[in-house]
Amino acid sequence: MTSASSSGAASPDALRRQLPSLTTEAFRPELADIDRLATLDLARLMNGEDAGVPAAVAAELPRIAAVIDAVAARMARGGRLVYAGAGTAGRLGVLDASECPPTFDTAPGQVVGVLAGGPTAMTTSVEGAEDSPELAVTDLQALRLTADDSVIGVSASGRTPYAVGAVRYARARGALTVGLSCNAGSALAAAAEHGIEVVVGPELLTGSTRLKAGTAQKLVLNMVSTITMIRLGKTYGNLMVDVRASNDKLRARSRHIVALATGAGDREVEAALAATDGRAKHAILVLLAGVDGAAAARLLEESGGHLRAALAAAAG
Repeated sequence: MTSASSSGAASPDALRRQLPSLTTEAFRPELADIDRLATLDLARLMNGEDAGVPAAVAAELPRIAAVIDAVAARMARGGRLVYAGAGTAGRLGVLDASECPPTFDTAPGQVVGVLAGGPTAMTTSVEGAEDSPELAVTDLQALRLTADDSVIGVSASGRTPYAVGAVRYARARGALTVGLSCNAGSALAAAAEHGIEVVVGPELLTGSTRLKAGTAQKLVLNMVSTITMIRLGKTYGNLMVDVRASNDKLRARSRHIVALATGAGDREVEAALAATDGRAKHAILVLLAGVDGAAAARLLEESGGHLRAALAAAAG
């Protein structure tokens, strides 16, 4: 493992001096006796803490929206969305990326989660991985970033060397860069083109950033991926028309989505899905525009995958 001095990570003593200045690490004396509370009182206390997270996210909505528009523009040109982080923050990125293929039928590698320590770190702590910006560079080099890619560094503290290193490298490569943290004035936001700092305040358990900070980061990542996919035409209204029907539940969902979008009966829905290899978006176009499967595929390709545009082209 790279030493602290060569990796750019703070020494243990320097880090100890830094932590008290971070909102996410602040100690709350008024909670010093919570271990004496009844379980229900603890649950109410924790629930009350969590209730403030959406408001903290709301304060960053203009910056979140700007990031989404920038990411969507690049992905429309073939770029990728890459999350990079360590620990809970990195795992949240991997989780969000892994949900995109079944939900939105994204291509392999279109949305990527890069985690300090690699896949093993999803379930097991990989000591020291988060302290190495060089490791982040190595991980991103493997992706061969381009100017059409977007890299979002995720770190509750906003100082994690792996996340900061990832953003600095990606920015040097010309990629769009975003720093998502839960402390104001973070090094991560400063390193990125776009900074999103959701300040949720000190945690119920001092420094346990899998709590409010983790919830806030999950909410932001949900917004970024979901609204980006809406902008890319992956939905029709609030229907997931690009859902990948890879199991019985998702096949049933596809039938339900086609029925909701078209008002067609079960027999018509089944016929349309059979004519389009089970692709809900194509089946909807077949039913609403009265075209065959091949024509539906052509219209959607010409419309960049946007169903409303394909319907307009078929009508006019």
